[in-house]
Formats: sequence, structure tokens, C-alpha cells
Amino acid sequence: MRKLFIGFTLIFISFLLVLSYLADRLSPVRIKAEEPVVRLYVHGTGEILELPLDDYVTGVVAAEMPAEFPMQALKAQAVAARTFILKRVKAGGVENSRHPGADVCDDHRHGQAWIGREEMRRRWGALNYYRYYYKIRQAVDETRGMVLTHQGRLIDPIYHSSCGGRGTESAEEVWKVEVPYLKGVPCPYCADPQPVRVTSIPLAQASRALKTNLNAVPVSGRGEAGAPFMRVLEYTRAGRPKTVQLGERTYAATAVRDLLDLRSADFTFQVSADRLEITTRGYGHAVGMCQYGAKGLAAHGYDFAQILKHYYTGVEIVRLTE
Repeated sequence: MRKLFIGFTLIFISFLLVLSYLADRLSPVRIKAEEPVVRLYVHGTGEILELPLDDYVTGVVAAEMPAEFPMQALKAQAVAARTFILKRVKAGGVENSRHPGADVCDDHRHGQAWIGREEMRRRWGALNYYRYYYKIRQAVDETRGMVLTHQGRLIDPIYHSSCGGRGTESAEEVWKVEVPYLKGVPCPYCADPQPVRVTSIPLAQASRALKTNLNAVPVSGRGEAGAPFMRVLEYTRAGRPKTVQLGERTYAATAVRDLLDLRSADFTFQVSADRLEITTRGYGHAVGMCQYGAKGLAAHGYDFAQILKHYYTGVEIVRLTE
């Protein structure tokens, strides 16, 4: 009787082992590496959120690029956004004096913009929310783990909204620092529907911002018939103002853009009565990927890899090992 019991026990154990083997064969266990966590400071609430990497990237793409853009442009943005944050997180985090305890914040002026799902719903409305959210999530999921590298290192994937069709700038033209992968390139399909904008600022306000007395500019220099109110002393390779003279002072065009909070450093000035009329072309610093240019390239059949390699010179797209 004992031998019979032992026999049944061995058969039962063998049966379980066979079932386990078949289960492993039919449905193998996948061990997934832990996804990096991004510590995000949210200005609206003052809290620090801990987000899985691709949840953060989804919020960046939603904030930084219009959701109606083509899928390949959204994928390019997803890879750039992922590269940006991983360059910080994988280095052990960046000391953030503005927001201690966070890797990054949601203010685009400090790095990348970000919005959560409630803000997406508010911006897009209830009907478009699901369509746009899952479209962006698809772009993130289909580029999962993909980042941009140059000579084996993560790059700083600088990007801007619109070059205005003039082409992008090299980093040294804007920030006086040469970066081998941030070189100016043509942007033949920039799809910005309104590249040229006109801004009017009271002359007294502009004088305070620029720390000069623009009212002292001779009347003859205030109209098209006389001497130009603004004189460009130096142009970038792409043809934007680089150094300008306003009144008796000389400025870097990028400094004027910052001081007057202009859309771009590609501008012209004219005085009308007691106001400064400023015409700008494009939106942003014009370095790296042009987002409206990415839209145009995607519409002309370029995939996300071709778009990224167009705007970032000599880079590779690699998938991080999980």
C-alpha cells in the first residue's frame, strides 16, 4: 500500500513538473527591468510627483507639441523628450537649486514643459481627450527605450517651435558654445502657419527693459525714410540678426529677445508715435529640432528617425537595454 502511495505521489509530482514546463514554453516569464522614475516638481501645486519614465514623456509630448501633428513628428518629440530627462536621471540626478528633491519641473523655461491628464482633458475637451491621449501614448510606446546619442553619449536634444522657414542655427551662433550635433541645417518644410508676428510695446517700457533711452533716438531715425531705428551689425549664418545697435547701445540679438520677451531673435524694429513696433519671424531660439519643421518633414514622408537625424548632426538612435 505504501509503495502504491509513493507511486501516485511521484506521478502527481511529475504531472505538475510537466504542466510547469508547458506553461513556461507557452507563456514565458518576462523579467522587466525597473523603469526609471522621474521626480517632477509641479508649479501649480508645489508638489513633487514620482512618475514612471514614459508617463513623464507622455506629459511632455502633450505639452510641447500639438497632438494633431503627424505620428512621426510625435515620435521624434518622444525620443527627444526621453533623451533629455534620461541625461539627467541616469547621471544620478541634477542638483536643482530651484526645486530641491526634484529632477526637473514642468516649466519649459527650465527645461521641458509637462502636463498631466486632467490638464490634457481641459485643453483638448472631453471628445478629443481620448483620441489625442492614446495617439501620443502610441508615439511614446512605439519608441520605448529609444534615445539619441553622439559618440556613445546621450545628447542635449534642444528643440524649438518654429524656425520660420529660415533654417536652424548652430549652437555657437546663439550661445557661443560649439556643440558638434547642434549644427544649423535647412528646414525646407517648416509648417508654421503664422511665422511672422507683430508686437507693439510702449517706448518707455522698452527703454526700461533695454536700459537705454529710446526716446533720445533722433526723429529722423524713427521712420523708414530716415536712418534705421535698429541697425544690424552682424548676422548669423542662417541670416538672423546676431548683434544689433539700438540708439547708442549694442546688444546681442538673443539678449534683446530675452529682455523684451520676444518670440524669436529674428526681428526688425520701427517706432510708431510712442510705441516700438517689433516684427518677429519664427518662435524660439532656432537651435536643434524645429517642431513645425518636423511636422512638415513627416507630412512629406520622413519617419521619426530621419527627422531626428536631419536636425541633430551625426547622432545615433539607440534603444536602452532594460
